[in-house]
Amino acid sequence: QVQLIESGGGLVQAGGSLRLSCAASARTSGTYAMGWFRQAPGKEREFVAAVNWNGGRSHSVEGRFTISKGHALTADLQMISLKPEDTALYYCAAKPAVSNDYYTGVQEYPYWGQGTQVTVSS
Repeated sequence: QVQLIESGGGLVQAGGSLRLSCAASARTSGTYAMGWFRQAPGKEREFVAAVNWNGGRSHSVEGRFTISKGHALTADLQMISLKPEDTALYYCAAKPAVSNDYYTGVQEYPYWGQGTQVTVSS
């Protein structure tokens, strides 16, 4: 069972930056595509960014957000120019790689972290 741990969340003023990190709680084998999602109170979980297993392909819904892939089960999300509407619980997710693709759907990822809170004040 893969367990993911997110870190790096916190309180930041609008216009500021944060770097979120995700890593597995224990050493794992295999290759994984990874993604970041977020969920604000009263809203559905939504896609933020995804990267394929080797970091060669990625996609983000915001030009302000950049995802990067480390070894195996590590992925960072660099966020700049943060806005109050970016406030949410941010989740990391992982999917065993079966192709060179990245994945944007919540339902495509079998493994999830517990989330890290990002709060952007105006």
